[in-house]
Amino acid sequence: MLRSMTAFASAEGAREGARWSWEMRGVNGKGLDLRLRLPEGTQGLEAALRERLSKALARGNVSLSLRLERPRDSNAPAISEAGLAAALAALAEIEARAAARGLALAPVSAAEVMAMRGVSESGGGAGDDGALAAVLLSGFDDLLAGFVKMRESEGAALARVLAGQLDEIARLIEEAEGAARARQPEIERALGRRSRGWPRSAQPSPSGLRRNWR
Repeated sequence: MLRSMTAFASAEGAREGARWSWEMRGVNGKGLDLRLRLPEGTQGLEAALRERLSKALARGNVSLSLRLERPRDSNAPAISEAGLAAALAALAEIEARAAARGLALAPVSAAEVMAMRGVSESGGGAGDDGALAAVLLSGFDDLLAGFVKMRESEGAALARVLAGQLDEIARLIEEAEGAARARQPEIERALGRRSRGWPRSAQPSPSGLRRNWR
């Protein structure tokens, strides 16, 4: 099947406050050149996309872009109750041991407590990112199918144009050959009249005349 290398496809989606839009374009190219533009926070998505694209496409310069809008507070830090309890317990233990040795420690600020390991965590966990990546890939599969279908329809249109041009060339060749066959007796008569005026030794043979004419 003849496939065009030029095509375009786009798609949009939303899930739990997150919104995204895909845009995919393809133009002619000697090989397969993939150019992906993905937002931050989509680790692991590029490798899966390249694998799908390489399986579905063989040639062309293909650009793929993803725009992703997350809820504003999706990346805001949140307090881990267990982490905070462990941090406060550790601070109390440290202060008690320092007091036992007669040492006075400076008060610890809330920012310092938040900076302690395990106290704060991002609003969107790894599980949420993984679920979102799965949804994005599912939507991309539909986008890629539409892109390939457009390539095939463009290729079918090109095939029809090429077939029409080849048929026209064949018709013109046949017409030219018919015209040449129709004029051959006239040409041979004209050459025969000329040959009668030549010396016998210089008169060309009929086969030679046909060969020279051709």
